Amino acid sequence: MPLTFVDWIVIVGYLLINLLIGIYYRRRASGNTAEFFISGREVSWWLAGTSMVATTFAADTPLLVCGIVAKEGIAGNWIWWGFCFGGMLTVFFFARYWRRAEILTDVQFVEIRYGGNPAAFLRGFKAIYLGLFMNCFILGWVTQAMINIITVLLGPAIVAGRVVQFSVAGHLFQYTLGNPHYTSLLICILVLIPFTGIYTFIGGLWGVLVTGLFQFILKMAMIIVLAWVAVVKIGGMGALQMHLRMIENNVRQTGVATADPVAFLPNFHLGLSSDALWTLPLLTFIVYLAMQWWLAWYPGAEPGGGGYVAQRMFSAKDEKNSLGATLWFNVAHYALRPWPWIVTALVAIVVYSPNGGLHPSLAFAQNPEQGYVMVLRDYLPPALRGLMVAAFLAAFMSTVGTQLNWGCSYLVNDLYKRFFVRNSTEKHYVFISRIFTVLLVLGTGYTAMQLTSIKQGWDLVLNVGFGTGAVYILRWYWWRINAWSEISAMIAAAAMAVGLTHVKFVGNDAVVYAKSAIITGAVTTIVWIIATFITKPESEQTLTSFYRRVHPTVYGWRPIARLASELPEIRDVASNTFDWAMGCILVYGCLFGIGKLVFEQWFWGITLLVAAGIAGYLIFWDLSRRGWQTYSGTASGTKQSTLQ
Repeated sequence: MPLTFVDWIVIVGYLLINLLIGIYYRRRASGNTAEFFISGREVSWWLAGTSMVATTFAADTPLLVCGIVAKEGIAGNWIWWGFCFGGMLTVFFFARYWRRAEILTDVQFVEIRYGGNPAAFLRGFKAIYLGLFMNCFILGWVTQAMINIITVLLGPAIVAGRVVQFSVAGHLFQYTLGNPHYTSLLICILVLIPFTGIYTFIGGLWGVLVTGLFQFILKMAMIIVLAWVAVVKIGGMGALQMHLRMIENNVRQTGVATADPVAFLPNFHLGLSSDALWTLPLLTFIVYLAMQWWLAWYPGAEPGGGGYVAQRMFSAKDEKNSLGATLWFNVAHYALRPWPWIVTALVAIVVYSPNGGLHPSLAFAQNPEQGYVMVLRDYLPPALRGLMVAAFLAAFMSTVGTQLNWGCSYLVNDLYKRFFVRNSTEKHYVFISRIFTVLLVLGTGYTAMQLTSIKQGWDLVLNVGFGTGAVYILRWYWWRINAWSEISAMIAAAAMAVGLTHVKFVGNDAVVYAKSAIITGAVTTIVWIIATFITKPESEQTLTSFYRRVHPTVYGWRPIARLASELPEIRDVASNTFDWAMGCILVYGCLFGIGKLVFEQWFWGITLLVAAGIAGYLIFWDLSRRGWQTYSGTASGTKQSTLQ
């Protein structure tokens, strides 16, 4: 896909805007680690929430969705749609608690909730595991997606053996192009990631937040434009659905069972372990809907909140803004973004499917994830290509920027500052933060070279964290949870994930994942429950301090509440559960209502959106009635100091 001079001007202009934003916030980010990592706790809900959405809208996301739809139909998206139940749990049960804790990272929470050497070990271990290994791994698979994008877009221009010559200060340099995939890898590692590291290095979280807002607007506008243009090019939505039915009939004639690719729910008549096209096995759907959202740890969808979502909650002005940010994030994340991706994925099937597509493609058959970029390459007018490339850069850079800042916060606050240099100046810690940013950039490049698939990264992270989620939820609501509960859960989940890779399950990939998840979740849960009861509870001093600081609901904390009798007892589980249920109706009503409108089913689309609107009103009514902020600060109203 040749890019015009105007396209390159657009791309360079986009990069300069991001750099200028980072430079603008340089002075604020240089003041102290609170400004560098959580923007001084002065962020409004709309900016914090939009930044969360921008971060989870990575370069890999449209490609992942395209691959899912090509294999499992629209219903395959339940692999991440199901996380909405956990997201709404974070909004109404945990967002205010996280903001109330007055901490810098979610790993720091460990030494507020637990005490002694086990807590210190857990904090240090999680700082290294999440901040270095998991962070580089996530960045690696996001980079792998960007490599695929560049390879498809610039592949025809990257011809093996071609010699590129350029002159600098009168000296002639030349470079012989090799494999397009390898050249794309070098572009990401040597240009895009270091550039993102520069504005993250300079501007801290303020730079990440504001560039994220700019990037989100650009990304959303361009994916809508691409979906619209692609559908128009093939004759409209009616023609799209007609071609899908033709391809479906062609597949059936080959003897392979199929389901409706545009169905929102799987076809349960095809059995537990069906290899049918465009549907989910029932067992896998049950895992997605009933287990995964509260048992599995996944970045951006942690049970009870955590990671960069927690970081945005820490940065909010107050508890109301923390709750509002996570609510807006979940609505935008699950309901507003998916349909442009899904529509483009359906166009990719119609155009490139080997079973009767308009232009059958072997590349699409081998790697359907690339179908999204192929549609961009073949159907977007030249005038918009530069903007679309800039949108992909925005998707990539918004995630990389957040991950670098987030991972660096663990390595500095929870490792370096906690265990190595405890009493230095804030400027010293900001300087060390920038050093760690550079090291994470280097680690990301290495990890990207080791991955071969976006889905490979997704599945591995889900498997390693399956079964730990219940501990992350209950540690807020049950005083008996201790540091050994978390440690044993993490060890058991990782051991089971590795061990089950050597077991040969019967069924397709989706069924194998479901069986592995059920076994891992059951074993991990049994292990951490046993570990909890055979080890001592946390000390009364630690538990009382935590209860006074966070003031959770009294259920599950009665023995500790009696030790802090000066505090009023909070009983808000019933109201929070009502808001949680309404929040789920709000998101799924918007998600499926918009989907029905996309497929021109007007009655059901409007009905579902009305139901979503009613649910949204009931949430606002309930929170206004009982106060968005039911408790703030200590009993005396003073602000808690941040634990170092």
